Amino acid sequence: MGTLAEDARALMAATADVAGDKVEEARKRLTGALEKAKEIAGRVGDVAIDRAKATDEVVREHPYQALGIAFGVGALMGCLLSRRGSRNGD
Repeated sequence: MGTLAEDARALMAATADVAGDKVEEARKRLTGALEKAKEIAGRVGDVAIDRAKATDEVVREHPYQALGIAFGVGALMGCLLSRRGSRNGD
């Protein structure tokens, strides 16, 4: 996402001296889209932080259950991946 924003800003800088209604309209739309993307990325980041904090709290309240669940999911994934590998002739 950051690379896309940098590329868009570089494009806007490169076309700064280009005149024309269509170019100006495209630059305005691009600026608006960049601002909207920045706002959405900020909200997504805030939600991710809130959920990580909630998960941390639950794990701290129930450490053994969390460990058991993590072990079970890992064992299940290992089992499924090993079966998949044996089907492919590995």
